[in-house]
Amino acid sequence: MSITPESRHVPEPALSVRRVLTLERVLAGEPEVVAGRDQLDRPVRWVHVAEAADVGVMLSGGEMVLTTGVLLAGDEARQAEYIQSLHRAEAAAVVLGLGRAFPAPPEVMRRAAERCGLPLVVLHRPFPFAELTEEVQSRLVRRKYAAISLSETVRTALTGLITAGAPLQRLLDEIARHSGCPVVVTNLAHRVLGTAGERPAVDDVLRDWERIARQAWGYRPGRSGTGGGSTGGGWIGAELGGRGERWGRLLLCGYRGDPATGRLLADRAAEALVLHRMLGGTAAHSWEEQSAQSLLTDLVSGVVPARQLLPRARAAGLPVNRRTFVPLVVQGRDPGRLDRVLRLLGLPGIAAELADGTAAVLLSLARDQDAGALTTHFATRLRAGSEAVVAAADPRTAWDDVPAGLREARHVADAVAGSATALDLPAVVRLKDVHLRGLIRLLRDDPQVQSFAERELDGLLCEDEPELLNVLRTYLATGRNKSRTAQLHHVSRPALYRRLEAIQARLGVDLDDFEQAASVHIALLAHDAQQG
Repeated sequence: MSITPESRHVPEPALSVRRVLTLERVLAGEPEVVAGRDQLDRPVRWVHVAEAADVGVMLSGGEMVLTTGVLLAGDEARQAEYIQSLHRAEAAAVVLGLGRAFPAPPEVMRRAAERCGLPLVVLHRPFPFAELTEEVQSRLVRRKYAAISLSETVRTALTGLITAGAPLQRLLDEIARHSGCPVVVTNLAHRVLGTAGERPAVDDVLRDWERIARQAWGYRPGRSGTGGGSTGGGWIGAELGGRGERWGRLLLCGYRGDPATGRLLADRAAEALVLHRMLGGTAAHSWEEQSAQSLLTDLVSGVVPARQLLPRARAAGLPVNRRTFVPLVVQGRDPGRLDRVLRLLGLPGIAAELADGTAAVLLSLARDQDAGALTTHFATRLRAGSEAVVAAADPRTAWDDVPAGLREARHVADAVAGSATALDLPAVVRLKDVHLRGLIRLLRDDPQVQSFAERELDGLLCEDEPELLNVLRTYLATGRNKSRTAQLHHVSRPALYRRLEAIQARLGVDLDDFEQAASVHIALLAHDAQQG
């Protein structure tokens, strides 16, 4: 779900050095940036007026220091050390009021600030530092109050959604609305489990996901990342876990507000997601299963172009570069079993339930692997001890062909649905294996096919004789084998003959005639397909 501009909360940008220099009271002092111009977007945490030469030891980082430099005049070594001490203390900037001590910008301080990357601003007109301190401190206090208020608003909104039994996606949408940026949830392997935000922005994040994960968590392929926090550039993360165990991460991607507010927002969001998971908000499915289900459902439906789903697939951990894709649809197996078999055999792929009793699997194999042999091996292990149906489309080497392949596999699975006991199915059923049954399945909704089925079977359908219809179905499915049909229905041969005679009489056909039997068989296939 995307967040509309009307509903999205746009956070107020952090109070940076650049923004402080645009304040009306500061502009009256005619400020000039003489060093560190490329560092003006540093956030200002506090404003500190100090004339002491060793002020650096009194700072904790993020301060904008205001001084006239009266204790530094005439001592170039002390001027350079002063700038270096502010740099070591991670001050945001230093503002020097020109006057009696320094009538012009001091060159030594300028060069030292440029080397350190510390913004040095001089004021050309006399300026009461108290006014700037009051202005900035009041803004910072208001921002702090606004951050706490936002935190409580988010906590209340998310708690209400959890209480109402909202799904994970609804929580992520709410977090994205308040953060005004894409939100991503991952497992510890950095595989994306859920996203929210404006679709184009989310797609941009997923397209460059490996770099972003590396930037946000210190991630390298095959190695776990580090903890949460802010990494600069608006990438703010929080760990997900409880009872001493971490199992996921939340990332605000490109948060444009104050980093402290962003961290507070990420922490509140993480708390809510942990609570949501602990209370069973994911119902019968884990977040990993929901992620796979969403991706496979979108691929099958074709509503979203495959090319647009490629970043989601890659971010979910599915190999997509120079791969052979094998689309499968499985009936009669628990989706959890599919994922376990994939892991057991070491096959890259994703699996998820599409509808009741039907699941989709997408294998992603290396180009030099035998796709047919591996698919058969997977299906054989999957069908062990069950009557599961594994339907497959031909392998695809182009990602854009995957949706059509999944739909083909589902069509094949539908065509043989309920017939596994009557047909000798191979381990993997393909389009060539369903023959006439597959064609009828495709045409089942055609009005002329429906009329044909009703006309051919009218004698049995009107009499409401399900037993006779079942006998006819088995007799035709076994190739008109009377012995086998009698055995499957647990009746004697004479009893079967009487039922076949009744069927022929009611339909007005001779089942020993190939053309008439074929016509009835096609009508029965169409009837069964229409009945689902």
